[in-house]
Amino acid sequence: MAIFYDTNSLPQFNKPSITIGTFDGVHLGHKTILKELSRHAREAGGESVVITFEPHPRKLLFPQQSLKLITPLQDKLQLISDAGIQHIVVVPFTRDFADMPARGYVEHFLVAKFHPERIVIGYDHHFGQDRTGNIQLLRQLQQEFGYQVFEIPAQLIDEAAVSSTKIRNALTEGMVADAAQMLGRNYCLKGTVIKGKSLGRTIGYPTANIQPSDADQLVPSNGIYAVQVEWKERSMGGMLSIGFNPTVTDEGVRHIEVNIFDFDEDLYGELLEISFVQWLRSEEKFPSLEALKSQLAEDERRSREILGC
Repeated sequence: MAIFYDTNSLPQFNKPSITIGTFDGVHLGHKTILKELSRHAREAGGESVVITFEPHPRKLLFPQQSLKLITPLQDKLQLISDAGIQHIVVVPFTRDFADMPARGYVEHFLVAKFHPERIVIGYDHHFGQDRTGNIQLLRQLQQEFGYQVFEIPAQLIDEAAVSSTKIRNALTEGMVADAAQMLGRNYCLKGTVIKGKSLGRTIGYPTANIQPSDADQLVPSNGIYAVQVEWKERSMGGMLSIGFNPTVTDEGVRHIEVNIFDFDEDLYGELLEISFVQWLRSEEKFPSLEALKSQLAEDERRSREILGC
């Protein structure tokens, strides 16, 4: 797999079959597209090429909206590669690029840069200035520019019943198990362990405070979750809290804290990968530390049962 960031210095791909999209989440619907792309590349005797964008187009086109990402760029590229794609081109999404007329997008971008043998796209794909380009335009121009257009049938994508928006909504509501079904994997968040107030240690539940590696990545809703923690090729079970710790503080700062089961090592400055397995409960303010400890014991019991640890 090769990744390219400069569209002005691309190699001459061998009979490329290409597809275009943001692919945030690389969910089951995306994987349907990638599977079809690989099949077309094999049939054409050439290579598969995915064209994606950085930043996410909605961040440029709708800056007033607060868009959180499902997958940071490097994770997205790895997931696309894991799906068997041979080449990925990351295109800087700028205002000039967004304002390119639809025909110019086909002629001066897709054709001039990639010389595609086949263009494989979903039935609802749009491109170019004001999103005026679509599969009909690509078909009108295919004879002129010498490529073939292949539409991914609506049925294939609809059967997956997945969209990045549905996944974001699920995560925003804490429904991490539903998100996992649509992603085909557990939702993951990477972050560095930072100094906290060490309050958890005083009640027998030491926690690692997590600073997310990508500030643009979506953090699930406040609550308590059963999680898997990856650190230095070790996989450990735990329970994670997202919220304001209302029982012990009123500072109004949102924290991400994970208690790793059967673990007592110094993690300050270390990078952890958190996989959300199941939502346990909402964040609560308890009348006392003893009441909080009692609930944490129940949270641990349920988490161990869910995780099998």
